[in-house]
Amino acid sequence: MLLAKHYFSALLTALALVLGMSHAHAQNVDRKQPPAEFVDKIATQALEAVKDDAAAQKGDRAAINSLVNQYVLPYVNFEKTTRLATGRYWRQASPEQRNALVEAFKNTLIRTYSGALANVNKLSSIQVGPFRGDANADDVVVRTTIIQRDGPAVGVDYRMEQSPEGWLIYDLNVEGIWLIQNYRNQFAEVIQRNGIDGLIDSLNKQTMPVQNP
Repeated sequence: MLLAKHYFSALLTALALVLGMSHAHAQNVDRKQPPAEFVDKIATQALEAVKDDAAAQKGDRAAINSLVNQYVLPYVNFEKTTRLATGRYWRQASPEQRNALVEAFKNTLIRTYSGALANVNKLSSIQVGPFRGDANADDVVVRTTIIQRDGPAVGVDYRMEQSPEGWLIYDLNVEGIWLIQNYRNQFAEVIQRNGIDGLIDSLNKQTMPVQNP
């Protein structure tokens, strides 16, 4: 576990809304619609899909992997997430190391959050706040609130970029803590001790240290 308990639980639920999309739901999402509408669409449809997926709610690794591999990749820029989390060390990595980092980090997120869907229940809901940014910007933040039965409401911000295909999510902010920044601090510590290959090994072995925000 990489995050403090409250932040971790909230982040799990936020990612669950993205990770839980079924094929039928994913087909209906227009990535070129306004950013707030895009987030509202995928989050609402994902939430309904999660509620209907018993295996995913139980944290079944195969079910989670299947959902992510098929339906998350079109909506998340894992390469950018990994590059920003790696920071200045990304420039030192070879193309092979970069590919390995992206794959290892993606698998780490899937592995770490495979139990996230158990936090989603029939009473879970998400509210998307009004978009207050520049509608013509190519990098925006959409603010949402997750309502859970057994806990306080949690603010979650989605940072997205505009690609030729439409919006892509690359970072999350839960209660003021950005996912990329949290991992960047941890990545830097590992790289300074063991190099880039050491970070890849650490991610693959799931041995990243615990760091409370």
